[in-house]
Amino acid sequence: MSHALDRQALDTLFREARSFSYWQDTPVSDEQVRQIYDLMKMGPTAANSCPARLVFVKSAAARARLKPCLNEGNVDKSMTAPAVAIIAMDLEFYNHLPTLFPHTDAKSWFEGKPDKIRHSAMLNSSLQGAYLIMAIRSLGLDAGPMSGVNFDKLDAEFFPDGKTKGIFICAFGHGQRDKLHPRSPRLGFDVACRIE
Repeated sequence: MSHALDRQALDTLFREARSFSYWQDTPVSDEQVRQIYDLMKMGPTAANSCPARLVFVKSAAARARLKPCLNEGNVDKSMTAPAVAIIAMDLEFYNHLPTLFPHTDAKSWFEGKPDKIRHSAMLNSSLQGAYLIMAIRSLGLDAGPMSGVNFDKLDAEFFPDGKTKGIFICAFGHGQRDKLHPRSPRLGFDVACRIE
């Protein structure tokens, strides 16, 4: 397993990958959605907690429910995408720890500790959302993550039990590369990093 990816794979995942707002009229299949999740779920989380919960919005009915939750600037880029993933965090993720992390009583680390639960759920669900983006890209699709959402409306519509909270959404499909703006700059190593 300790081999580097080739240049083409690194371009696909990082150097040539972009965040898309415009989409080709090419559907994303349910099988592709399952393949994305099967890759994403293998990424590491603390105590293998896997707190992310996903809703893949594809149908007209689900789109109609999502649309009123979106900030105005994100309506077209979401509604024209073949699919939109809602990435959320399960605030009762620790109930699965006896199965996911069976060699110790990890559930007791979280029970009755709401601040610790929320912090861990947010951190690890966000990690899983990043893995989702990389899984989408690795399967030859493009991603358009965004946070411009009314999360109170989103949670009421898609997670009414109050135990799951949305953290961001990600449109995906085949993007229209000709409508991309030039890539924005990134911070250099010496600005963002240090070696000690």
